[in-house]
Amino acid sequence: MKKRIKQVGMAQYAVGWGDDVLRTLGLGSCVGVCLYDLQVNVGGLVHIMLPEMALYQDKSTEAKYADTGIKLLVGEMERLGARQERLLSKLAGGAQMFSFPGQSEVMRIGERNVLASRRVLQELGIPIVAEHTGGNFGRTIEFACTGGELEVRTIGHGTFVI
Repeated sequence: MKKRIKQVGMAQYAVGWGDDVLRTLGLGSCVGVCLYDLQVNVGGLVHIMLPEMALYQDKSTEAKYADTGIKLLVGEMERLGARQERLLSKLAGGAQMFSFPGQSEVMRIGERNVLASRRVLQELGIPIVAEHTGGNFGRTIEFACTGGELEVRTIGHGTFVI
């Protein structure tokens, strides 16, 4: 069977099954949260831009925020037969792309996105089995719905499979 590649844009999510591969390009401070259920070969990817919906006025898309996007993805995966208690997760992204002297915590979006994603996953009881986060470089990721393999291609720092 030929694999299907589904593109996941900023503030979007997608689910897949079987040989589907979910791809998101250009993760800087954004975080790609990948969830999968090995028993039914269902996987999902959400491209998180910001940590919490309540902190921002733009409420146009729930997938944009860690606190709402991850829950949205879990619900969509459950419609395809996944079960929350069987889900595993992998994270990539959350870089600090720009640095300024005297920079406040508000400007550390990448770190805040990673922390918010970890918190939501912990609240939902979904273990994080691997992550490739932080640094000051961008990433492109491809996530295999069967097996949960996550390929992380970095800009200038190599390719990793987690």
